[in-house]
Formats: sequence, C-alpha cells, structure tokens
Amino acid sequence: MNADKSMATSAKTDMDSIPMDSLRASDLGFRLSPPAFTLIELLVVIAIIAILAALLLPALAKSKAKAEAVTCSKNIQQLTLAWIMYAEDNGDWLVNNHGVKETLDRRDNWANNVEDWESSDDNTNLLLLANSLLGPYASGSTRIYKCPADREPAPNGPRSRSMSMNAMVGDPGELTNYFNARYVQFFKNAEVRSPSGIFVFLDEQADTLNDGFFVNRLDDNAWGNVPGSYHNGGANFSFADGHLELHRWVVPATVRPVTRRRIDKFPAAPVTDFEWLKVRTSVKKS
Repeated sequence: MNADKSMATSAKTDMDSIPMDSLRASDLGFRLSPPAFTLIELLVVIAIIAILAALLLPALAKSKAKAEAVTCSKNIQQLTLAWIMYAEDNGDWLVNNHGVKETLDRRDNWANNVEDWESSDDNTNLLLLANSLLGPYASGSTRIYKCPADREPAPNGPRSRSMSMNAMVGDPGELTNYFNARYVQFFKNAEVRSPSGIFVFLDEQADTLNDGFFVNRLDDNAWGNVPGSYHNGGANFSFADGHLELHRWVVPATVRPVTRRRIDKFPAAPVTDFEWLKVRTSVKKS
C-alpha cells in the first residue's frame, strides 16, 4: 500500500511540474474534436460538386435517351411479331388498318383507340388495346404500343399509344384507294414483294397521332401525318421482314416539337425525308 501511495504521489508531483500550456489533450485524459470546416472550405466543396454534376448530367441524359430508344425499338419489334403471327393464323391476310371513323364505329382494328388532346376515354383506356385484333398475339400487353420518350399526356391522363401503322399495309376498309389510288395496297403478306423495303410500324409525332393509320398523299410531297423524332431527331421503324431501323431526319422542319394541338398539312421542303419514307411505304401499281 505504501509503495502504491508513493507512486501516485510521484506521478502527481511530475504532472504538477509540467506547465499547463504545454499539456496535450491525451495527457489530460480526453480528446478534442477535429476542427470544423471553414466557410471557404465548404464553398469549395460545393463548387466541386456542382462542376461534377454539370459534367455528369449530360452523360446521364444521353444514357437515358439511348435506353428509351432501345425500349421503343423492342416495343415495335413485339408489335411486329404479333402482326406476323396474325397473318400466319389468318390465311396470310394482314390485320385491319382502319381510319378514325371505322375504328370508332367497329372497334375491329389492330389498335382500337383514336387519341386526341381532349379528355376522350380512347386516350387512356388500355382495354381498347388489349382487346384489339393484335391483342391476343401480344399476350394482352399494352405497353408495347407506347414509346417511352413520348411523355405528353392528354387532359385525362397519359396517352396509351404512340405507334402507328403504314396506311398501305393491311386492310383499310372504307379508306381503300382513298388517299393513294395509284399505289399498291398490301392486303396479304405475300403481296409485299420486297419485305425488307416496306415499313409496317413507326412511332408517330404526338400532334398528328389519332388513329393507327399513318397516311400521307405520296404524290403531294407534303406532310399530313408526321413521323416521330423522339430519338435524337429520328424515329424507330419496323419492316415487313421483321427487321428494325432507327432513322434520323435530315430536314430540320421534319423534327416537330409537340404543341398539343393538331398540325395542319405542310410542304415537305426539301423532299429528302419525305422521299425516304415514300419509297418505303408502297410501290406504284403497274
């Protein structure tokens, strides 16, 4: 006991002999918190984060746009497979491709809705797509009718379809020979002499999209229905042989921003983009 007391007294004497201003925190038995950031240091960190965000955001946006284009192409591919299977099950006859009036009157079409910028039930009613003629061949899936880059809603909710079909492919019913009487209407798959050169589906510009019947008067060199340009100024297309293409437009006027109102017919000037689509729409009757 006396030895312990002696050691404690000696330690206390040693501590008492050390000047207080030379003691470290560890000598006193506790730790000091690290110094806080200064305002200048915080501002530097915030500036670095802002610079990194500015560098990364365009790359992220580009990646998102590319992913949307891929999803759109997969949706069109599935629609095209349904289109092919329908013909195989129906004696090679292609699925109906009706205009506005006949779609509304009969609901016997590849897509049974007619979209607008009002509050029509056709904008949002997914059953009109699930119960369409292609519905059973798409396992009732409705998402495949939509391009994810088309985000313009109707007043009553997100519109359910952004895909349309080449008006010269399939049975147009009462519109047969109405717009392009000098060109071949393909009623059967076998009638498409160059399947790799005739398009079937595309994503259409939202302002001209109503029925699923994508039509222009081929000899007028004017746009009535406008192809989409959601994918870096281009649109996805499928063809009668099943292959897909992403085509980018070269004429600035072809790339139309969505205005949520009907676009009036306008000249295709120059005709470069119109001619590209025209030769992939049909061929003149011999």
